[in-house]
Amino acid sequence: MAIPKVCGIETEYGIHVENGDPNPIAASSVLINAYAQDIVRQQTGWDFEDESPGNDARGYAREGSMPPKVETHLLNTVLTNGARFYVDHAHPEFSTPECADALECVRYDRAGEQILIRSMAAANSAVPDGRRFIVYKNNSDRKGNSYGTHENYLMDRATPFDRIIHGITPHFVTRQIFTGAGKVGSETPTHDGRQVDFQITQRAEFFEERVGLETTLKRPIINTRDEPHADPHRYRRLHVIVGDANLAEVASLLKVGTTSLVLAMIEDNIIGDRDLDLADPVRAMHQVSLDRRLGRALEMSDGTTATALEIQWELFSLARKYADDRGLEFMGNEGVGEEVLRRWEMVLHGLATDPMSLARQLDWVAKLRLLEAYQERHGCGWDDPRLAAMDLQYHDLRPERSLFARLDTEKLIDEQSVISAITEPPRNTRAWFRGQCLTKWPAQVVTANWDSLVFDLGTDPLRRVPMMDPLRGTADHVDELLQQSATPSELLDRLSS
Repeated sequence: MAIPKVCGIETEYGIHVENGDPNPIAASSVLINAYAQDIVRQQTGWDFEDESPGNDARGYAREGSMPPKVETHLLNTVLTNGARFYVDHAHPEFSTPECADALECVRYDRAGEQILIRSMAAANSAVPDGRRFIVYKNNSDRKGNSYGTHENYLMDRATPFDRIIHGITPHFVTRQIFTGAGKVGSETPTHDGRQVDFQITQRAEFFEERVGLETTLKRPIINTRDEPHADPHRYRRLHVIVGDANLAEVASLLKVGTTSLVLAMIEDNIIGDRDLDLADPVRAMHQVSLDRRLGRALEMSDGTTATALEIQWELFSLARKYADDRGLEFMGNEGVGEEVLRRWEMVLHGLATDPMSLARQLDWVAKLRLLEAYQERHGCGWDDPRLAAMDLQYHDLRPERSLFARLDTEKLIDEQSVISAITEPPRNTRAWFRGQCLTKWPAQVVTANWDSLVFDLGTDPLRRVPMMDPLRGTADHVDELLQQSATPSELLDRLSS
């Protein structure tokens, strides 16, 4: 039986400094430091003890592969909502806390946007020299550099990794028809010199391999990083790097929710009547991104062809039957699981009949509609630089500048719930324990990471509290314990007993 799909989103934001040093690492540090010191007035560092990004799920790494470096010297902080806010390479990155369902994941991803907006305001106030910090929730700088929006899913360690590769690849290649954020033009030689006006996704053209360990060079569709941040004998964490940064909440829900469903089917070894293995997944990924009319036939391994939409219909039908037969308990919330299936079917119907009818639900459609309306008004072509500027402005997080913020997109999370998530952790994962300890004893929590907290009790040695199960440390598990403990020493004594 599939295990609960605890999930999370890591977003690397684009950053630009007006009237100042363009160094993005320095700018990211100022941004995060301003939030930690001037707004939350707390800075709990990240514990790198368990970081091992070089571990490969296949048991080996290809010769010449380059796992991500662990950058312990850059600014890292843990927030009271259980999230991680830090400098990753040359970007400010917000990693949501562990979420028990896809809708909760959307909520904390939205909270991350608000944290970045508050960070911009704090940084702009902190610098006296006229510098202005601008943050974009997008995935490329239009100069050939891409930065990621990664997802994470809890999986059963017993599931063979080869089965995961075979089962999830068709979904990752084709789900971009509803997860894509849209992009004007092209930044890579991927398309063999063909002129590209608009793509469904920002990320697809930057992928070069089917399977691999890298995240910044030779990006693979299936990332093999084996870093569970949990009990390694029971769990694996599937680290997903193929997604776009979504502003539209429905697109974000579908990104996480449909992937959770497909992964559960892989764990339970549910196989449909048709083999969905693609002959060349990398090439197919590029083709789908260019196919905004959704009619491109992709070559399958068995010699047949199928469009991305047809593959998604196959996966949806399989998921619908799976849910009817076995339930959706693994989704964390049965109601959320049913909502994902309902939305999935609705969006596929819309894409099949009139993609532009989904402008309130999908980023790439909303952006394309804006751009085509502008072209019609001004009589310009896709090579007009104003369209590229509008593309960027869609992702601008400044409320007064954002094109996305002016649109009437469908909301799934009310604003007060988003505001609460800025400081409060999810109740149904171990993030609750992490966040509550940081709120209650900020001076005594020396460092933290996903699977442990380190306390300073005023005596040697420091005390580490392991949290190896993402579904332990919830409000139901630990609230009474936390209320009974006036000090960290009392808490640890009670935990020991």
